[in-house]
Amino acid sequence: MKLSVLIPSYNEEKTIEKIIDKILEQKVNGINGLEIIVVDDGSQDRTREIINSLDKKIGTRLRPIFHEKNSGKGAAIRTAVDNMTGDVCIIQDADLEYDPIDYPLILEPIISGRADCVYGSRFTGSQPKRVLFFWHYLANRFLTMLSNMVTNFNLTDMETCYKAFKCEILKTIPIRCNRFGFEPEITAKIARRGLRLYEVGISYSGRTYDEGKKITWVDGLKAIFVILKYAIIDDSRKSK
Repeated sequence: MKLSVLIPSYNEEKTIEKIIDKILEQKVNGINGLEIIVVDDGSQDRTREIINSLDKKIGTRLRPIFHEKNSGKGAAIRTAVDNMTGDVCIIQDADLEYDPIDYPLILEPIISGRADCVYGSRFTGSQPKRVLFFWHYLANRFLTMLSNMVTNFNLTDMETCYKAFKCEILKTIPIRCNRFGFEPEITAKIARRGLRLYEVGISYSGRTYDEGKKITWVDGLKAIFVILKYAIIDDSRKSK
């Protein structure tokens, strides 16, 4: 199987090289091919320059794509999905909050044929997690609960970055949200399709806003709208 790692990136000059190095170090049973698709979403720092330098060093395993203006995480993921060529894919933030050391754990249910998609939960499992914002935790729990109410899932962490899919399935799901609304949108569409969703505990090293965290309370309000919207609308398949 070939793994496609999808990295939406915006102003991550301090971490982009480190996260790609970590990805290249991973060994996953059942995976014998790798492509890292980095979509730089109009960065204003040195991220683009660093990606170009890595492209020359790493070669064909790295596939850089550049948005001329910032469009949001969902837009960057949409571009990555359109360009991926693997059998299984995982979404990886460009910061160091999520550790690629968890790839074997997350990908195993798909590789073994038991799952169509897998979420990595920050709120379960024995892996270490950095202690940070209480109100962020509470907001995540609320959004996950609201999502579960309309999808009938029993997820513990709908808002997690670590989402893995069979590529052939993700390619058939339209991604409409350009920003962080991607998370509840894709969850609603997985539910609509009746796909086999698993959840595994992961490690987590969250950032503060001074360290570069980008999501805000406004994105939380937009997520509520997205959850309610896709509770009504079935938009889970691309039209042929």
